Amino acid sequence: MPTIKKGVLLAGWALFLFLAYKVSKTDREYQEYNPYEILQLDPGATVSEIKKQYRLLSLKYHPDKGGDEVMFMNIAKAYAALTDEESRKNWEEYGSPDGPQATSFGIALPAWIVDQKNSILVLLVYGLAFMVILPVVVGSWWYRSIRYSGDQILIRTTQIYTYFVYKTRNMDMKRLIMVLAGASEFDPQYNKDATSRPVDNIQIPQLIREIGSINLKKNEPPLTCPYSLKARVLLLSHLARMKVPETLEQDQQFILKKCPSLLQEIVNVICQLILMARSREEREFRAPSLASLENCMKLCQMTVQGLQQFKSPLLQLPHIEEDNLRRVSNHKKYKIKSIQDLVSLKASDRHNLLHFLEDEKYEEVMAVLGSFPHITMDIKPQVLDDEDSNNITVGSLVTVLVTLTRQTMAEVFEKEQSTCSAEEQPAEDGQGDLNKSKNKGWQQRNKGAKKTSKSKKKKLVKKKPVPAPLLQTKQLKQKQANGVAGNEIVKDDDYDVSDKGSESEEDDTNRESLSEKDDGSDRDSDREPDEKQSKDDEAEWQELQQSIQRKERALLETKSKITHPVYTLYYPEEKQEWWWLYIADRKEQTLISMPYHVCTLKDQEEVELKFPAPGKPGNYQYTVYLRSDSYMGLDQIKPLKLEVHEAKPVPENHPQWDTAIEGDEDQEDSEGFEDSFEEEEEEDEDDD
Repeated sequence: MPTIKKGVLLAGWALFLFLAYKVSKTDREYQEYNPYEILQLDPGATVSEIKKQYRLLSLKYHPDKGGDEVMFMNIAKAYAALTDEESRKNWEEYGSPDGPQATSFGIALPAWIVDQKNSILVLLVYGLAFMVILPVVVGSWWYRSIRYSGDQILIRTTQIYTYFVYKTRNMDMKRLIMVLAGASEFDPQYNKDATSRPVDNIQIPQLIREIGSINLKKNEPPLTCPYSLKARVLLLSHLARMKVPETLEQDQQFILKKCPSLLQEIVNVICQLILMARSREEREFRAPSLASLENCMKLCQMTVQGLQQFKSPLLQLPHIEEDNLRRVSNHKKYKIKSIQDLVSLKASDRHNLLHFLEDEKYEEVMAVLGSFPHITMDIKPQVLDDEDSNNITVGSLVTVLVTLTRQTMAEVFEKEQSTCSAEEQPAEDGQGDLNKSKNKGWQQRNKGAKKTSKSKKKKLVKKKPVPAPLLQTKQLKQKQANGVAGNEIVKDDDYDVSDKGSESEEDDTNRESLSEKDDGSDRDSDREPDEKQSKDDEAEWQELQQSIQRKERALLETKSKITHPVYTLYYPEEKQEWWWLYIADRKEQTLISMPYHVCTLKDQEEVELKFPAPGKPGNYQYTVYLRSDSYMGLDQIKPLKLEVHEAKPVPENHPQWDTAIEGDEDQEDSEGFEDSFEEEEEEDEDDD
């Protein structure tokens, strides 16, 4: 096929050059009509001079004497134009002895373009513009448009992700990193920005020996291709915070910059496969698990922060390393495991806990800790376009309005500290209040803070740290009044709900067959009565979610995606703070609404999550998830309870039934008219 295409292209160019040559050799004759020039006279000649010249030229060009017949006809026409008054007037007014001619239009071109001497040059310029430049520009644009998706991801990459996500229903973190590294963006054959060097054959195996946990036994192209292996090794070394050779640092940065958009593409692929699985009638079509979706979000956080899956979120802070982390996490008194645990401490306790840091480093840690986001979720389920928006019925369209309010940890901390000091300090201790108000807690040293009493210390030791919704403090009631309580922090264990044997397709099939044997009878008994209703709900759900995704993309294109810069120690460029918001059923491990990518949250934003209500009445317990794409340990969950009622019965005097009755009456009238018409015909026949 390439040879045939080249032959056709060469033949076309040869034909074009041949036609251009023939056109350049064609004589173009055009002369303005002038009777004086034809008779070889000067303008203003007398009638006698015209007649004399006409006789001379007629004898010279007469056809009977071997002259030119065409020239003789032109001479006669010119003589008539100059001697006849009407012809002369037409020539002076209209430029022709025959009177006005048809109107013609033209384009004024430079003289050098219409000059016959430059005809070959003009044709070459036109051929270069319309045969070379224009096709190359249009072809390159078209080739680029068909190679990339709307999110500027290679179509080939999307196809690779779709294949492996469908093949591996439950993807653990190792498998997900392997699939992520198989993107064609890292292949020099499809992306000119990707590089491959001969020294990679030496340095990459050295990094593999240092990492030690890379599966190289399976042959799954392109996941086992050299470019994919290189991307996977550099990504794993970044998560382990390993030092790579200088020649690989630029390649590693290129890979890390691509990872967030590629992980978002995997999220989109998982959502599309879930939609397809719900719309398909075949039970063989397996939808990806909820754990695969959440692992993608977790991996995005890990990539931005440069942390492995089970590492402490405290390592996101500056000057906190593995060595001194043990002093913080294994402390007998405080037992700090998360960012929230560290924020909930008093300034004096936090300073004592981080005593191994110098004053400048401590202030930097407090400044970074205070800049971390604090999100409050307000959830309101309702049914729009209904008389009673709070009454959720079977099959209705539920709209969950989620209001996200963003603050920083420092803002919430200062508000709660002022509340704590007002409640705990006695009235006469004014100097202590003054010292606490002067102490900013996040950016200044705490030398002036007074020590708490022994009784308060004992209470602090005895009281176990309870995972508060956002900050663990004593004033839980005050938090609820300020709208802080009610959100739960997602633990790292919630992310790890994935099957360990997910790398093999056979394990997934065996697992599904066992689960079907266990509860197959119950599902079959429940499926038969509502099979038709469930199909309608699934089709409606799919159409709804696709329309929501289209609206989301259109909305994000019009809004600015610049929100807040993310503090990160190892990401190569500035990253904006984005979130995922979705609803899921934790018990069934199913997705209720598609993840909404919140890319425009600065201070406050309202997001609508829509999904059809269940097909049966009852009480349903769902969960609203808010997951960060940049920070580890700041994800939140909030319960969502739905009470679904029976749908209202259609009243008897519904307009639909009235229309049907009117139609029946019309039909009865027409039938009666036909009967009477037949009776009249029979009477006429009897009379005859």
